[in-house]
Amino acid sequence: MAEQTDFGFSKVHSRDKAAKVAGVFNSVADRYDVMNDVMSLGLHRIWKHLAVFCADLREGMQVLDVAGGTADLAMAMAKRVGDQGQVVLTDINVAMLARGRDRLIDAGLHAPAVQCDAESLPFPDHCFDRVTVAFGLRNMTHKDQALAEMRRVLCPGGKLMILEFSRVHPALEKLYELYSFQVLPRLGRLIAGDEASYRYLAESIRMHPDQESLARMLREAGFQAVRYTNLTGGVVALHEGVKP
Repeated sequence: MAEQTDFGFSKVHSRDKAAKVAGVFNSVADRYDVMNDVMSLGLHRIWKHLAVFCADLREGMQVLDVAGGTADLAMAMAKRVGDQGQVVLTDINVAMLARGRDRLIDAGLHAPAVQCDAESLPFPDHCFDRVTVAFGLRNMTHKDQALAEMRRVLCPGGKLMILEFSRVHPALEKLYELYSFQVLPRLGRLIAGDEASYRYLAESIRMHPDQESLARMLREAGFQAVRYTNLTGGVVALHEGVKP
């Protein structure tokens, strides 16, 4: 039987998911940053700022930003590691990566941009002090394989930071459901001209592991000192793990 995986609420062959996700992000790349501001009411900027702060970056560090898209995190982190450090921006999607690369150049920041699959990172073992992934893990086909790769490229004592949509507090569930499946797709149609992609994004959030499940996956991947912090009532969670 062919291996099946989630694509939103649908099931697809695992070999087809990456192409389908690419189609989504090719469609929304031009309006991605605007939509982030609109659909999160600007909160995504606070969530990302907190992730960068908790990464505890220092001058000279080597950082890998996985599925970094339009480079919000990469830009902030590049400023913190300074000229002696380096942030490498990666994404599997060329349209998103191109926007991120251009933003880095426009900001006068010298950060390499590498198109690659998070499940097979083209970097040697033990070469990064930090690995970050913001709002990208849920779109990966084999999350366990991606986590193993992120652990592989981290130096001993290095930290993985995952910022991702998660499970909201029960008191918010009905309101969040209404927003996700009634309001968000309409915003996608009005602003990005693409209702279907934003319906998929809402579905992908529901199918993503909750806070405890993802924490367990991190431990199973070999990370220690695993913890998470709920943000905005659990709309988003920031997970951390350290490579021993």
